[in-house]
Amino acid sequence: MFSQSFIKKTAGFIHHHQLMERTGKYIVALSGGADSVALTLLLQQLGYDIEAAHCNFHLRGEESMRDEHFCQALCQQRHIPLHITHFDTVTFAQLHKISIEMAARKLRYAYFNSLMNDLHATGICVGHHQDDSVETVIINLLRGTGIHGLTGIAPKNGHIIRPLLGVTHNEILAELDAMQQDYVTDSSNLCDEVVRNKIRLHVLPLLQTINPSAKACIAKTAERLTEAAKIVDEYMAETERCATTNIPLPSSSSRQTAQQMRIDIGALLNSASPEMVLFHLINRFGFNADQTEQINHLLVNRSQHPDKAQGKMFVSSTHQLLIDRGALLIEPIADMPQKPMRIPETGVYLFEHHKLILKTMKQEETSISKDKNMLYADLSKVVFPLTLRHIAQGDRFTPFGMKGSRLVSDYLTDRKINLFDKARIPVLADAQGKIIWLVNERADNGIRITPSTTDVLVVRCEEMSSENLSCQS
Repeated sequence: MFSQSFIKKTAGFIHHHQLMERTGKYIVALSGGADSVALTLLLQQLGYDIEAAHCNFHLRGEESMRDEHFCQALCQQRHIPLHITHFDTVTFAQLHKISIEMAARKLRYAYFNSLMNDLHATGICVGHHQDDSVETVIINLLRGTGIHGLTGIAPKNGHIIRPLLGVTHNEILAELDAMQQDYVTDSSNLCDEVVRNKIRLHVLPLLQTINPSAKACIAKTAERLTEAAKIVDEYMAETERCATTNIPLPSSSSRQTAQQMRIDIGALLNSASPEMVLFHLINRFGFNADQTEQINHLLVNRSQHPDKAQGKMFVSSTHQLLIDRGALLIEPIADMPQKPMRIPETGVYLFEHHKLILKTMKQEETSISKDKNMLYADLSKVVFPLTLRHIAQGDRFTPFGMKGSRLVSDYLTDRKINLFDKARIPVLADAQGKIIWLVNERADNGIRITPSTTDVLVVRCEEMSSENLSCQS
């Protein structure tokens, strides 16, 4: 039996953080080590409905089998249901090109989640204690981190529950020793090649020579930063609400629900900490701290060097960010552009998120509208087959009603069309390669209808919805 002081401390921690329900069923991760043994027996003594789960990673030869047999004997003695699984961890790590430690973590939590669903369990309890949280703070500090990285390990993260975070490893060992409860020792925890073990075996003991209460002080600081982080999160949420908007992007067959985030640069720069707010907004899209610093530097100095900021683009593994006048634009990396489409005759054609409908009419039967989605061209001035394609470097046309040709890119820049939207605008060219329509923007002046026109080519371009694209795919 655990001491009353230990019971009061751990039960109080569980209650304070609302970690567990009396009516729930919980899976306890049981390795056989001191922490997991203490957790299993503690939850049983507290009267929770638990079942244990043990993972054999086959990384330590006979020692791995020793741990499994110990867990079997303990659960049999305590009448606790036990679930055991075996993993070929080395092969999994090699296959996925990850470390053994990461492979074991992925396998362990995937199994726990599957078991939780099978047993209709409420959560998964793991044996992390206060020392583990302190080590995590130091590791994150050494790697470079923000305020959330200094809050340590959370008592609850989704279905993962950590009831022992309020006690130290030494407190756990003292309780087990007083109970004369056996446990196994993982020899890999004594190897200082792993960063966490170096901190546990060398760094923390050194800090305790400076301040014997070093671990407790770090843990208390992490608690205070956890509360401070709540204030930061609330401020960030309000700033995001005021400074950002999300705009649906034109759908494509592989990207049907994508959105573009627009961050108002003025609102961003007026925030308490523009760089920190910016990192909060763009880190979720894969942009790192170095990129955030570069972007912030360009924004802060853009009044003196506007050319260096305007049109500057940054790319993460999944998204692209554009500095565009008064806003930052963020959207998923575009799909590979569709190859040019040949249009040999009138009819209906699909090109990415565009649907083009081509037909011919007599001029006297044609009712010309000012709808920018419509093209009306003198058929005698259009040479089939036509080509629908993306804008290419050096493309020129003569905008309707104007004299002299212009670069398409310059025309769109004057229209304040950003680089992202430019890439989505197709052009319709004739058999000679001459652009006759900058689709949904402007026709070429050379194909305009005159009093002598007899036949008219009418082209309508419609934006395809995600539902229509799904039907077409």
